[in-house]
Amino acid sequence: MRVGLFVTCLVDMMRPRIGFATLKLLEDAGCEVVVPQTQTCCGQPAYNSGDRAGARSLAEKLLAEFEDCDYVVAPSGSCAGMVRTHYADLVADDPALARRMAALSAKTYELTDFLVNVAKFEHIPGNYAGHPINLTYHDACAGLRELGVKTQPRALLAQLPGVTLSEMPGAEECCGFGGAFSVKFGEISAAIAEKKCDSIRATGAAAVVSGDLGCLLNIEGKLRRMGDEATRVLHIAEALTEFAGES
Repeated sequence: MRVGLFVTCLVDMMRPRIGFATLKLLEDAGCEVVVPQTQTCCGQPAYNSGDRAGARSLAEKLLAEFEDCDYVVAPSGSCAGMVRTHYADLVADDPALARRMAALSAKTYELTDFLVNVAKFEHIPGNYAGHPINLTYHDACAGLRELGVKTQPRALLAQLPGVTLSEMPGAEECCGFGGAFSVKFGEISAAIAEKKCDSIRATGAAAVVSGDLGCLLNIEGKLRRMGDEATRVLHIAEALTEFAGES
């Protein structure tokens, strides 16, 4: 199957290794992966700020870039959720465009959801057998609430040799990022992030894993400001590919 990888602008600019880890997972799952070079943003920041014209322009751009793919996969529940949940609203006034956008939305998936429910991927390349690790998982809001991503990442992590998953208290609670929320309401965001970090540390886990880089950047920044330099902060794609090839 021909899969379009929507890297996301945050991954592209801040932690491109997540994109490469996602590429490996998709290729190992037997997909033919295409990465349109002109891709940029899904339009969510504009949409959430009320700039519907800007968001629609980006939505139409993404449609043109990925329409000929069998599936579109993003290492972000937030961006995949934007496409699946909100694109229809942006083009509701144009029936022909709305039909095309509905088809795109229907074949757009968050990474772990795609690997579990479409690709049926059972040969995870990561291998912690020689590096046993205790992980905890943070459920990012958009993936959980818009796409139902909950069991999928845990099912994939359960296949990794040497991994123990310790659930944190309030795993489904927000980390405080919320895109522009963390900028507009800094004090509230910081308090939410501190509570999340306390929950992470209470597990004794060596690393926290999640499916959205925005959450991870917010969590990692707060952990470091709290004096925690030891807890690793990993995207699910990184966790699933770490130590690949080791026996």
